[in-house]
This record gives sequence, structure tokens and C-alpha cells, in this order.
Amino acid sequence: MESLNRMALELVDEAIDFAEELNVAAYELDSEATVLDFGVETDGGVEAGLLLAELQTAGLATVQTRMDEVAGAPLQYVELSTDHPALALLCSQKAGWELGVEGFEGLGSGPARALVAEEEEFQRVGYTDTFEFAVLAVESDELPGDEVAEHVADLTGVETGSVFLPTFSTASLTGSVNVASRVGELAAFRLTELGYDPLDIVSVSGSAPVAPVAGDDETAIGRTNDALAYGGRAHLTVREEFDRFDELPSTAAEEYGTPFEQFFDDADWEFEEIPASVFAPAKVTVDVVGGPTHVLGATDEELLAESFGL
Repeated sequence: MESLNRMALELVDEAIDFAEELNVAAYELDSEATVLDFGVETDGGVEAGLLLAELQTAGLATVQTRMDEVAGAPLQYVELSTDHPALALLCSQKAGWELGVEGFEGLGSGPARALVAEEEEFQRVGYTDTFEFAVLAVESDELPGDEVAEHVADLTGVETGSVFLPTFSTASLTGSVNVASRVGELAAFRLTELGYDPLDIVSVSGSAPVAPVAGDDETAIGRTNDALAYGGRAHLTVREEFDRFDELPSTAAEEYGTPFEQFFDDADWEFEEIPASVFAPAKVTVDVVGGPTHVLGATDEELLAESFGL
């Protein structure tokens, strides 16, 4: 497989070329790094969120919307499918880079993580990227500056002018769309955390409702995670049977049924204090090639309706 960052760079160029149509903005910092505002000071939108999800998966996934319902209310859903789940989801889309630089706080996802390759996913998959450009999507309520760009450049080993930082707030339409695209990644990550070989996951598809845009980041983080854990559905095709598939959906967690805003409040907004088992799709189908099909979990439209204010 060629460089994930090279493939993502083509999508960055597309975002820059069509910035006006996407309701996003791109500008160069003093350090010559490029920031793309996908939904912090700009409106962003549905198409921006879809393109950002494609960028985060280095173009190795198909992303689209459809109409469905939650508790009788018509809502948009995001669907993402990939036949390269180990690379697209675990080595690229996963939000695994915590950015705390000079007072800036954000969460990084995308292929720049593969240039560092220090997270366990990269050892499990056996992949490290080498490229002269770094593309890191940043989830934050503020836009990154030169200090963040220099930090990313230092860790990825590229020139600062070769760093691209598409950035969005969770409390934006881009954010709601983008987080909804992560159902498949949650399923793949949860399964590998249970001990399954990521290279035995053949294909992953996921679908989740787009949470109504909240007025603040804390409410938005709660709603978008509820959309995944209580409304997200995933389908996985895998090579080998496994005795822990029943632990894959969020319904397997003892804490299932608690809105995420309450989880975060109780944990004083420390992500690591929240049980990892709740970060999973609500309902999952696992097809074992040449073997059985497992249907696990259930969605909770009542909780979603309350979370979404429907």
C-alpha cells in the first residue's frame, strides 16, 4: 500500500480548490503550515464533513449520507464502508493523537499518525508511513497556530511548511457528520482491543445518525457519542471465529444506558476515566467467512431522542 499521507494530500488539494463551495477556509501560518477551517470559524457543512471523513481515511473508504429516522423524526445518517479497515480505520481515521501544545487542546486523527506510528494499532497492523507531507485532522473549538504545526512537524519528521491541519469543532455541522462516520472505526478498534487480529478483518461498514448541532462543545461531544453508542450500527466481515464477539457492541458494557454527557460529567471530562467498553456501536453484525453470522446488541431510540432533544 502506498503512503496514506500521499493519498490524503490529494483530498486536501480538493478541499482547498473547492473551499468556497464547501463553506470552509484555508490559510497559511507564519510557519508556512496550512490550516483548513472545516467548522470552527466557518460554517462547514454536510459535504465538508463527508470530505473530511474521506480525508481521515486517506481515501480508502466510501462515505455518503442517507435519510432515516430516530423516534419518528427524519434525520440524516452517515454511512462509511471500507475494504481496507486496518489501514483506513485503525492507522488513519482513529482519533488517537492528543494535542496539548502551548494552551491549545485538540484531538488528532488521520494519516499523520502513521508517520509517528507509536500507538499499538501500528504494531498490530505492521504499518508505518514515510512521506514528506503530514495531514492531521484536528478536533478542537479553536484553530491551531504555529506552535501546534511545529509540534506536528517535529513528531512526524517533516518540514513545518509540509504540515496540513484540517480543523473542526464538534459543535458544528461538519463535526456532527464527521463523528457519525466513525462507527466502523469504533467496531474495528473495539474488536482488536478484545484480542482479535486486525489483519483478519476483511471489510467494515458503519452507519449512525447525524446529531443535531449543539450550542457548545460539551453538549456536542455528548450527543455525537450517543449517536454512535446508542444509534450506531456496524457490519464486519472477518476471516476467523472468535469467542469474544459478544463483547463487541456497547450493550455489553455494564454502564450501557447512561448518556455520554453524564459519563463525561462524572469523569470531570477526563476521557481516560470513561470505560472503554462504552465506546462501541450499539448493534453489530459479524460475518465469519465460511462460518456463522453473529448479530449482537441493540439501538436505543428513546435515549437518542432525549439526547437529541426530539
